[in-house]
Amino acid sequence: MRGGGGCRRAGREEVGYHFLVHALASRLLKTIRKLESLRPGDRVAAGVSGGADSVALLYLLLEVRAELGIVLSVAHVNHKLRGEESEEDQRFVADLARRHGLELHSCEARVDGNVAGIEATARELRYDFFRRLARDGRVNKIATAHTLDDQAETVLLRIFRGTGIRGLTGIHPRIGFEERGRVTGEVVREIVRPLLGFRREALLEFLRHEKRDWREDSSNLDLRFLRNRVRHRLLPTIQEEFGDAALEHLAELAEIARAEEEHWQREHLELRLESAAGNENGNAGVGNPKTREVASLRVEVLRSLSLAARRRLVRAWVERNAPGLSVSFHLIEEALELAGEAAGRKVEMPSGWNLRRGRQELLLEFDRSSEQRDYQYALRLPGAVEVPELRARVEALLVDAGTVPEEARSQLLNREVMPREVVIRNWRAGDRYWPAHTSAEKKVKELLCDRHATGMEKKLWPVAAAEGRGLIWLRGFSVPAAFRAPSGVAQAIWIREIAP
Repeated sequence: MRGGGGCRRAGREEVGYHFLVHALASRLLKTIRKLESLRPGDRVAAGVSGGADSVALLYLLLEVRAELGIVLSVAHVNHKLRGEESEEDQRFVADLARRHGLELHSCEARVDGNVAGIEATARELRYDFFRRLARDGRVNKIATAHTLDDQAETVLLRIFRGTGIRGLTGIHPRIGFEERGRVTGEVVREIVRPLLGFRREALLEFLRHEKRDWREDSSNLDLRFLRNRVRHRLLPTIQEEFGDAALEHLAELAEIARAEEEHWQREHLELRLESAAGNENGNAGVGNPKTREVASLRVEVLRSLSLAARRRLVRAWVERNAPGLSVSFHLIEEALELAGEAAGRKVEMPSGWNLRRGRQELLLEFDRSSEQRDYQYALRLPGAVEVPELRARVEALLVDAGTVPEEARSQLLNREVMPREVVIRNWRAGDRYWPAHTSAEKKVKELLCDRHATGMEKKLWPVAAAEGRGLIWLRGFSVPAAFRAPSGVAQAIWIREIAP
């Protein structure tokens, strides 16, 4: 292990131990001890992609492993996304582990580079592998190299996409695998992020000073990915205008939000669903089990709480009884408005769920007859997909803009900002759209009402959604100004529906 003894070297400082460590390693040691994220005897796998952050994490853990009393190993996942470059990454990490006498846990988890949500899919596959290592007993802690810069990016992305206090908590320093010690009840298998308080540039300086090699991932420069645009365009502008401290303030905001969430979850007994539900179990029971499920929330309980508490109670109630349903700020506000209205009023929500005002309660209902009405298909740009529910074919054509009929030119999309793939689906409750040349975005429901769409025609009306960008196309409406093909452009993307 580097720094295990010998003469003093420039750039190292005495920290009260029998060996000398780099200043960053000393800081890492203090962070780990403060959070108690690693303990003597832990079997810790450092997640190493080959990039600078993860390589720095490995070297820093090598510096402090003896003092911590941990058993260190390396975990690597090859997603096969960049051809030979991915293979080189794998060989680099394997060589790194071998040179330091560390066990290597590796797997290949291929991700299709042509599908939407590449980053999310790859991340889920990595974490599945990490959980498998923990379940098999090969490790009990996984250390990943998320930095303060990653935290700032995450907080910004969530703000722009829409979030509440929970979303502002950002990347958590510890995530348990829900496997607890039999005696103490503590989480014993978890993912830890010991570098969340470290700037990326400091890690790069550490690697350069120590003359350590790392791999550059070319996809990190691909501006088709929203996070890369935040990293390479937005953050530099923020730093230039507000200084480096702006990023630290975003990370501090995440810490404050985490403490707020913990406070609300632990110390506000008035938000317990059992006391707010229509019966002892927090559910009003089930109606016709073939077609409808129902849960209730007493309106008198909502009215007795502050606005912040009402919002949290509604969110918790919906999340418990409608798992998988995305609970937005707009949905919560609609629920609270409904609580103040007359019995019988109803709010439609995504995926077959509805909110209805009962005599003394809000009712959350699921209509199973609606399950077969929703549809969703991937569409390559350019490309085409059959949509049986519409009895039509939806095409995304690369066209010469001048050849498109005048009445259709408002639907031409700028090919330079389009992803490789979008999702064609029917609109869902809560969807919002901003046609070009209008003053503000509106709910799709309202736009379709203005068109006098009703019944199944309204239910099945198609939209195109792009990851991280919302709706980019709505049949029969101008595309949003942010995605519209510029005037005079030679080629553009034209999404259209073709009936048989």
